[in-house]
Amino acid sequence: MEDFLPEDEAIVNARHRGREVGATPIGPAGGAALRFLATLIGARTVVEVGTGCGVSGMYLMRGMPKDGVLTSVDVDHENQRLAKLAYREAGLGSFRTRMIVGRALEVLPRLTDGAYDMVFCDAVKTEYPEYFTAALRLLRPGGVVAFDNALWHQRIADPAHRGDPTTEAIREVHHMIREDERLVPLLLPVGDGLLCAVKRD
Repeated sequence: MEDFLPEDEAIVNARHRGREVGATPIGPAGGAALRFLATLIGARTVVEVGTGCGVSGMYLMRGMPKDGVLTSVDVDHENQRLAKLAYREAGLGSFRTRMIVGRALEVLPRLTDGAYDMVFCDAVKTEYPEYFTAALRLLRPGGVVAFDNALWHQRIADPAHRGDPTTEAIREVHHMIREDERLVPLLLPVGDGLLCAVKRD
């Protein structure tokens, strides 16, 4: 699955830089799934929580129309600098992105309700439940929310893993998405898991 669609030089370079600074990006299959989802819904406005090294942003923008805008939030200036470098290498103009430096839980409340087609979360795992609540407010009807690392290295399905805050937070967002009747959920077994949901009309 990870090798089905080869990555180009811009993504490979960004992935290498991410490993150097400890910003582990979404895997190739997960990235392809993001691009597919963005294309499927015609996403023009996307929020990315966790810029990382730019890998997920490139996948998202390649699935969006050429006039689509990615709003990317990250607490780390260096992550956003590396992402901008990756976007330039990929030929993605700066007009395609709005980069915001800051804690997601402080930035997301300032974004406009119902104004986004897609929200992708790959930042502080213990904050996933709060990201989910914010995403529901930000998404238009028919919009998609997605969470990377939804399997969390196989810990989520293993009942022996209890008490770890990260594991419990990801389990909580699983439960929230499964139980919310406003959503159509799906757990994709790509990479470390991609938990997705469509917001009903």
